[in-house]
Amino acid sequence: MRVLKSLSGRFLILTVLFVMLAEVLIFVPSVARFREDFLMSRLERSQIASLALLASEDISPELEDELLNNAGVFNVVLRRDEARQLVLSSPIPSPIAATYDLRNAGALELIRDAMVRLATPERQVIRVIGDPVRMAGLLIEVTLDTQELRGAMIDYGLRILLLSAVISAVTALLLFLAVRSLLVKPIKRVVGQIQSYAAAPEDARRIIEPSASVIELREAEETLKLMQTQLTGSLKQKDRLAQLGAAVAKVSHDLRNILTSAQLFTDRLELSEDPTVKRMAPKLVNSITRAVHLCESTLAYGRAEEPGPTLARVQLADIVSDVIDSERLSVEDGQVSFSEDIPGSLVIRADSEQLYRVIANLVRNARQAIVGSGQPGEINVSAFETEEDWTIRITDTGPGLPPKAREHLFQPFQGRATKGGSGLGLSIAAELVRGHGGALTLDSTDDSGTAFRITLPKGGVENG
Repeated sequence: MRVLKSLSGRFLILTVLFVMLAEVLIFVPSVARFREDFLMSRLERSQIASLALLASEDISPELEDELLNNAGVFNVVLRRDEARQLVLSSPIPSPIAATYDLRNAGALELIRDAMVRLATPERQVIRVIGDPVRMAGLLIEVTLDTQELRGAMIDYGLRILLLSAVISAVTALLLFLAVRSLLVKPIKRVVGQIQSYAAAPEDARRIIEPSASVIELREAEETLKLMQTQLTGSLKQKDRLAQLGAAVAKVSHDLRNILTSAQLFTDRLELSEDPTVKRMAPKLVNSITRAVHLCESTLAYGRAEEPGPTLARVQLADIVSDVIDSERLSVEDGQVSFSEDIPGSLVIRADSEQLYRVIANLVRNARQAIVGSGQPGEINVSAFETEEDWTIRITDTGPGLPPKAREHLFQPFQGRATKGGSGLGLSIAAELVRGHGGALTLDSTDDSGTAFRITLPKGGVENG
């Protein structure tokens, strides 16, 4: 069934059908021609038999029967000089069923009579009239049995049909092989190259190279090459733009937070009594506000790799204090309380800027969750060390993470912990911690609060 559905298979079937149709169109006139020749042969043999009789004055009944049997007829009538003469005769087994005059018969008439004879299996006696050969009279007329005529026509027709079948099969096979070589194989090659290109459209090595010798296929390959070249270039450009957009989105996420803190500091500047400060503070606030809005408008694009950390020994307490001081400016008195449990002597090896971003993201998410709940809460940052690693825990007494955020916790744009969030904060934090060879994990979350754990190894840094 698969072969029949293929281009070459269907072409093979159509070729056989068309050749057979052509042979059938040849078969009908061929059989009609055979019938005419058969009857003309009987007329000629009958004329020869009659001439043998005319050459002898007396002939025995046995010789007359032999002449009629050799001619294959029952009676022979010659018309010479307007006189009709029954030359040879024998008993006729049945009445004459039809008379056929071959002297002026047209092609359509001969075809019709031949088809009627094939369709009539009953044995009949017919009369046939024709012109004698070599002008030996005005006409010759014979009567004969149709059984031998029909049998000979069927035998001839079967041989014609067999020959037609052989010709059809050979022709179809040759055309099948030609089509397979000239069309099917080149098309399969093009399909294979299209499939290879579809697997990695950004790989320029998979662009098709036109090689078909058939003009139409060559034009199709050249058009396909042009389309693939344009598509590959477009994909590369979009990939670069996506990476750029993702990088900008991540930078904008943290820059927005920094600018928000700066905006809070400028709000305090407005309370200054200095005239110059009071005059410039609103402009500074407006500029920072526009920068915050611009950063927020870029938080709709993909993912880019963060640069590797620049490791140094830093005081963890200083980083945590900076984060908490910034977040305190974002809440009203009594709404959220902050606490820290960081040993003053604790020194860790990390990128101070990246670690600030990680802790700031986690603390900010906790603060936004508590503020969003409408209930007062507490955020605590603690740390301790073991022989193998440093551990930082950020806990809060907020409402806990929603189910959807738990399912896609560290996936960008999906693990939104708060309404209106971009879903990038936890993704960025996890990536930055992996860059330190550590891990950011969710310890627990329920309606009593959430706890995150940052683990940084003391040994060699392994990028995760």
